Amino acid sequence: MVPAQTQTRRADPSRPSPLDRRSGVPLYHQIQQRLIEQIQSGELKPGEPLPSIERIATRMGVSQMTVRQAVRALCDLGVIYSRQGKGTFISSIKLERDFRQVLSFTEETEARGARPSSTVLSFRLQEATQQVKEALMLAEGEPVFTLRRVRYGNSMPMGIECSFLPALLCPGLMESYDPTTSLYEELAEHHGIQMMVTDEVIEVGKASAEEGRLLHIAAKAPVFLFTRISYMEGGMPAEFVKSVYPGERYKVVNRLMRGKREPLSTPMTLARITGTDLH
Repeated sequence: MVPAQTQTRRADPSRPSPLDRRSGVPLYHQIQQRLIEQIQSGELKPGEPLPSIERIATRMGVSQMTVRQAVRALCDLGVIYSRQGKGTFISSIKLERDFRQVLSFTEETEARGARPSSTVLSFRLQEATQQVKEALMLAEGEPVFTLRRVRYGNSMPMGIECSFLPALLCPGLMESYDPTTSLYEELAEHHGIQMMVTDEVIEVGKASAEEGRLLHIAAKAPVFLFTRISYMEGGMPAEFVKSVYPGERYKVVNRLMRGKREPLSTPMTLARITGTDLH
């Protein structure tokens, strides 16, 4: 006969469902996703302390070392942060924008261990505006495909993207492409278009009422405004994108390198450069 205490524990809906040890997905990654889901649902709120390593390990039925691995990964993503001597706390989820590589939203999101998805706001063929025409170097009257989507990471709205592509470059796009999937994969596999170089400009602005509603943020909340032109290998522009990303969910990552300068090897060299007599 099963003890009453065990029966009660098994029936307790507050206990998390067991981790899937046969799925091939690492346990620490499953824990990471569970914690993200609890943050998104409001069970764990920004500013509140994360449950202790010991408590999470007990609830999930794993070792404390596995939980620490998940916690480190969440710190790297900016989902949680540590205060020395005070503990670990919940922050707003931030997705990195890495300017060292040309990556699609889908590729960036998957690289951070999140699940990408999209909601299509509009997808149509239309005449290019003056701004789009100049960015893509289009002839007068040349049409473009316009795809506007809300992009999600783990079901959280991370940004609004509006992509413009020359219709002559990818004919039949509207018939062959599922706009909820990766645009870059479609362009590469069915139209031979590879984005090799990107010019991107970042500005700071405030969310409009519509953008706030779509992104689940307040109107006039701070947002990043991205304007991007992507080029194929031969230098032809293939995509113009205008995007809006909530400032509270994104951080910009870049690496700057200082060029090497030849050392001033002798006092005479220095004297010739500066025009100063050192003797």
